Amino acid sequence: MTVGIETDGAEAVREFIEAASPEHPSLVDDDHVMERAFGVVNIPNVIWIDEAGTIVRPAEPGWGGPVQYPDWLTKVIEDNAKQAEAEGRDPAAAASAGQDRDSYADAVRDWAVNGADSRFVMTPDEVVNASQPRSLDQSEAAARFELGQRAWRAGDRDGAFAHWRETHRLDPDNWTYKRQAWSLVGNEAAGGGDFGRFMQVPTDDSWPFDGDFGTDTGKVRPGEYYPKTLDV
Repeated sequence: MTVGIETDGAEAVREFIEAASPEHPSLVDDDHVMERAFGVVNIPNVIWIDEAGTIVRPAEPGWGGPVQYPDWLTKVIEDNAKQAEAEGRDPAAAASAGQDRDSYADAVRDWAVNGADSRFVMTPDEVVNASQPRSLDQSEAAARFELGQRAWRAGDRDGAFAHWRETHRLDPDNWTYKRQAWSLVGNEAAGGGDFGRFMQVPTDDSWPFDGDFGTDTGKVRPGEYYPKTLDV
């Protein structure tokens, strides 16, 4: 099963679901319930759950294989890479040194074949130890993010921005909170359309957040944006 975490609902992710032509259920979580329940702080994340409903690997970066982006997103990525290079930043630093995108699926196949005997399956104690408890700041950030969503849907833009700025301050390592807020405002500024415009920041003073995708990812060290948790 795949789950798209997107406040704007199914239309915002329909292009990607249809392009993948999945043979399994594809759900859209517009309230970010899965994120809160399983500790998802970035995308893509994978959670391994066996036939008995037991988590055998908690949320971690993972891919189904080589990634092929749609043309519009490829252009956005290329344009931002050029801008990063012009500013003396490494455009690939944030996403590097994480899980191997080409071989992660091999670990999932090993689990499918060997079940509980797979070398990638974690014991219950290992799952608990790998699952970080939520601090008071992170709990408040989750509440603030939800309040921001409600304000956004009610048309209270200033209220939404105020809550989301606090969300980002309280839980700065939660990229899902950041990316969602950035994409909602970026898509709106671009007049709707292409998902992922959080990478495009308006040149005027209308941007309501202290950070943006290019600036914030430029501050992280390799392996922090997508931490490596699995050796394949």
